[in-house]
Amino acid sequence: MLTQLAIRGFQGLMVGLLGVVGMGSVPALAAEQEADTEWFDFRPASSGVVAGSALDLRGLNERVAGERGRVRARDGRFVHEKTGDPVRFWAVNGPPHGVSGEALKSCARMLAGRGVNLVRVHGSVFDEATGELKPDRVKHLAEVVAAMKEEGIYSHLSIYFPLWFKPKAGLSWLEGYDGTKHPFAALMFHPGFQQQWESWWRAVLEAPLPGGGTLAKEPALMGVEIQNEDSFFFWTFSAKNLPEPQLRRLESQFGSWLTAKYGSLDKAVAAWGGVNDARDQLTEGRMGFRPLWDMAQRKTVRDQDTAAFLYETQAAFYRRGVQFFRDQGFDGLVTPSNWATADPVVFGPLEKMSYTVGDFVDRHGYFGCRNQGPFSEWSLRDGNTYVDRSALRFDPEEPGKGLRFDHPAMDIEYGGKPSMISETTWTRPNRYRSEAPLFYAVYGALQDTDAIVHFALDGAEWRVKPQFWMQPWTLMAPSQIGQFPAAALIYRLGLVSAGEVLADVVLDPSKLLRLEGTPMPQEAAFDELRMKDVPVGTEWKPGQRVDPLIHFAGRTKVRFEPTGSGTSRISDLSKWVDRKARTVVSSTGEVRLDYGAGFMTFDAPRAQGASGNLGKAGRIRLGAVAIESDMDNLHVAAVALDGEPLVRSLRILLQVLSEEQNKGWRATQQNGVNRIESLGGEPWQVRRMRGEVRLFRPDAAHIQVTTLDATGARGEVVGTAEALKLRPECLYYLLEPTVPLP
Repeated sequence: MLTQLAIRGFQGLMVGLLGVVGMGSVPALAAEQEADTEWFDFRPASSGVVAGSALDLRGLNERVAGERGRVRARDGRFVHEKTGDPVRFWAVNGPPHGVSGEALKSCARMLAGRGVNLVRVHGSVFDEATGELKPDRVKHLAEVVAAMKEEGIYSHLSIYFPLWFKPKAGLSWLEGYDGTKHPFAALMFHPGFQQQWESWWRAVLEAPLPGGGTLAKEPALMGVEIQNEDSFFFWTFSAKNLPEPQLRRLESQFGSWLTAKYGSLDKAVAAWGGVNDARDQLTEGRMGFRPLWDMAQRKTVRDQDTAAFLYETQAAFYRRGVQFFRDQGFDGLVTPSNWATADPVVFGPLEKMSYTVGDFVDRHGYFGCRNQGPFSEWSLRDGNTYVDRSALRFDPEEPGKGLRFDHPAMDIEYGGKPSMISETTWTRPNRYRSEAPLFYAVYGALQDTDAIVHFALDGAEWRVKPQFWMQPWTLMAPSQIGQFPAAALIYRLGLVSAGEVLADVVLDPSKLLRLEGTPMPQEAAFDELRMKDVPVGTEWKPGQRVDPLIHFAGRTKVRFEPTGSGTSRISDLSKWVDRKARTVVSSTGEVRLDYGAGFMTFDAPRAQGASGNLGKAGRIRLGAVAIESDMDNLHVAAVALDGEPLVRSLRILLQVLSEEQNKGWRATQQNGVNRIESLGGEPWQVRRMRGEVRLFRPDAAHIQVTTLDATGARGEVVGTAEALKLRPECLYYLLEPTVPLP
């Protein structure tokens, strides 16, 4: 059977062919018009929300960010300093670069109204070639923090990423570069570079705020990041990426480390049993680095020593970085980095362990759709290819392959530290991108994740923004910020309960440095697992893995402690995970994932709904809500706005969304792979919605349903909650009783 995508592509092709020969214009136009009726133009009057409306979540934030003191990290969560109350951050990477003045204040109001309480301000403050400070960018950071503060939004600063820097030749503090390479790994071992990095941060922390004071002392500045996406344990750490002077410097440091351990390099080589590297220069006191792949696979004594040196160097740099911020008078939160590794099993836990010298553990993760073609790593263009991929089914990136049990929302608490994912999204043009907000909200709440930072706010208006290319991350889309209201409420207020701790894994640092790895890797691309490789008790054999579906049933923790100081505990998942039926139920009983059919339901006292292929789900009956639709991609959430259970709430938000596309978008499909024929343009379009929602209460017939537009403004009364037929072009409804509860 042809997919809808293929049908649309075929219809477009026939219109073109028939137009050329001058025949069949009426049937062709009729077919095109029929296809167009599936979608409506999404043209809100504003990107903001009406103050006091059901969509206005400004009241979730403090009057001004920081009025309850600094955000602290305590007992594995973020808390307000003055009250001790826990806080979760529903956040965005933003604001858009360059926005200032009244436009910046308007952007802050828009974000607060839609449930955002943190922005990660991600951009350099230095010249790309010289590394010289750009004072105007520092001044703008202070303006951003001040503007966000006024709307109760905290800020988290990220100012250094190796890809933002191509050091020119002749820099006295970073020798060997010539303007063609990024300085991967260099910051972690080069003292001159570290001093330059400190000068950037010193200027930022000393920056005066518009209302007085400095950024260092501003409690609305929640945190800072030492570096973005760099590591000794990622593929970018290799001899080819380091110029000769830098490579020699690091090799000399390794040689000194080995001499301190063994007494001499000759003794080190003897201990290694003759495992050599072409760059070894014993007479010069330098020892080379074997490729990361070899280290992870071979695990020789040399590889173990190399991993130990790299880990100690990286952790020591992060430790010094934290102390630097303290010395500058900044006592907010500091996180080291957020990167993946070349091997999640072997190197992943070492990377995370190095982060525990900071205040919280950060990471990045994207649910991709296999964008391929020229410049596809950062753009989409006509002729590029992609796949439509559902996370609710664990679809693989390559059509026809086995299911992939990995996802960025799968969270682990490391070392008793709070957990943030500071860049994440479903990349477009995946038609299942609309799964993202409710997926993150529900499973983020279930796993008690402390901060989810959506990537990226590249504009403050509802804009598709394609020209001859289109970036794959924009948040100002109906599928993303359009679903923030219900998602932010669920996540920030914990309307879905945190699950039980189903895995409490103790990892011995000495064993990790011997490259023994972890049974619960993050970012690992699990395929269909064999049950004999999944332990159900507290013991596991080498090579076994904890079932990754554990993350959809409850919480997980990793502690870095010597053997004998703690005991690992892994729950028997059979009561929650049914691999034959392809279902996972949360340990709380509130969340159910049917990954065979591709839908999720959540059934908590104050939030109930369903997401995914509701056509396969049939009629869904939850505690107070029933949902029915024949659509294969629909997301429905009913959330109480007054803190009461849905069975007696006097104000309920019903949020509904299908999927989005650019107007004029065209793609063809072959063997599960889509080829972009036309990016189209403005505006966004949303597939018209079908279905019925019922509220099961004695007074359901007296609960009035009013449509809301995308700003929260009231529309028409369209019936009662006894049986609400969804309006094809309405995303939000307000449900309110017209008579007192019986």
